[in-house]
Amino acid sequence: MRAALLLLPLLLAACEKEPKFEDRYDKATKEIEARAKAMDADIAAADKAAKDAGEEAPKPLPPEAPAPNAPTSSGE
Repeated sequence: MRAALLLLPLLLAACEKEPKFEDRYDKATKEIEARAKAMDADIAAADKAAKDAGEEAPKPLPPEAPAPNAPTSSGE
């Protein structure tokens, strides 16, 4: 009987409600936006430092080459 009385508060504490989907979504959205802003700030700072150091802007990538076509099968 004593064990049941001691376990009752633990069971009630374990039955805490889980957050709703909307709450979890909002929290994740805020975290992602904060990370994106921090990354943008880091990139801007790195670009400014490179410009101040006299480095050129990175060259653009060359255009993509067309995908090679496989030779046709002889049917054998």
